[in-house]
Amino acid sequence: MKAEIITMVTMKAEIITIGDEILLGQVIDTNSAWLGQLLDSLNIAVHQIVSISDNKDAILHALTEAAKRSDLILVTGGLGPTKDDVTKEAIASFFQTTLVRDEEVLRHVKSIFEKFGNGRAMPDMNYGQADVLACCDVLFNDVGTAPGMWIERDGKCFAFLPGVPFEMKFLMEKRVVPRLADYRAKVSIYHAHVVTMGIGESYLADLIGDIESELPAHIHLAYLPKLGTVRLRLTAMGHDEADVKKETDGFARQIAVRVEDYLVAEKDVTIEEAVVERFTKDNIRLAVAESCTGGLLAGSITAVPGASAMFDCGIVAYHNRIKQQVLGVDEEVLASFGAVSEQTVIQMAEGVKSLGGADYGIATSGIAGPSGGTPDKPVGTVWIAVSGPHETVTQLFHFRNDRQVNIERSMAQALNMLWKLYKKDNSK
Repeated sequence: MKAEIITMVTMKAEIITIGDEILLGQVIDTNSAWLGQLLDSLNIAVHQIVSISDNKDAILHALTEAAKRSDLILVTGGLGPTKDDVTKEAIASFFQTTLVRDEEVLRHVKSIFEKFGNGRAMPDMNYGQADVLACCDVLFNDVGTAPGMWIERDGKCFAFLPGVPFEMKFLMEKRVVPRLADYRAKVSIYHAHVVTMGIGESYLADLIGDIESELPAHIHLAYLPKLGTVRLRLTAMGHDEADVKKETDGFARQIAVRVEDYLVAEKDVTIEEAVVERFTKDNIRLAVAESCTGGLLAGSITAVPGASAMFDCGIVAYHNRIKQQVLGVDEEVLASFGAVSEQTVIQMAEGVKSLGGADYGIATSGIAGPSGGTPDKPVGTVWIAVSGPHETVTQLFHFRNDRQVNIERSMAQALNMLWKLYKKDNSK
């Protein structure tokens, strides 16, 4: 049975983040990412995310536009006590209402200052944190001083939340989510994922073109490329959750079979997460020797929870003396071929594998830039070796980008080579 085609419209959500610090790049907007994931889990579709300056005109414009296109508007930031936080005055103007002092909130704010103020009197400006819109339902903030506000107007729901992430998360989970139960459409939104490595987006699209053309209108395929990988996400909507899942998983399985040579996982994971999971399951150990990637490759793997079950060691061997004394690279090899050479990375990979007692060893050596290049070995020249139980494979790359991109491409290709060799060994 195929999932039912949806004709009803699900609740449309919009996220507005307020703060010059976000626009200037001084603070990364993690709130929107967290909110997007939470709303998706609630079958509420986010259609727009906007970051704006903390000034009245920008706030009024953003709210006016959001109200035209969205049913749920979540606003974070701008609720602090300082003069640069003008959000309350702006939204009071938007809703044509006034600010009133909430005595319960004021008592809470005072209690926090009594507890953590080291005997100092609460500054006058903090009294303003108890000021809320006269037309709102107060979202009481147990973990901070800035309350949230909930307003329903003309069929739209507005939630105004503090920008401090842990306060925003508390209010969303404890105060806002329970209110959304009555507004959420009774439909299921389901995602299936296929993660590939070693094939470009356009080649992948061509490879699975016929499967994509067979997708019904209620299943959408998205391509999410990243250096070295392409994640495929199938998103479906339907009234019957079991049917939606079964049909979507069926198409995902077809794609996975078609892209078997490039398949990493049939779920939404990073390459590092897939490596950690599979190596742990197969009781395989990994060691890494890095020059041009400076420990970032090892760091990306060990950042995955549970990596200790499969990761033995990582050596950052920048100086040739370390390559010799720790990894066992021959002095003659370095003298004859240089640090950035096939011969050197082979000995680095085999050396770190032996040093760690691992099953696989990775080595990177290159000229990341911006300086250090030569006519024979320009900036972006990188040698990578992966040593496994049966053989050592190598590859030369000429990235020729800036330093950071060269490093990121080196990491992506190292993981790609590791995965390919692992799959080859696993097929024997």
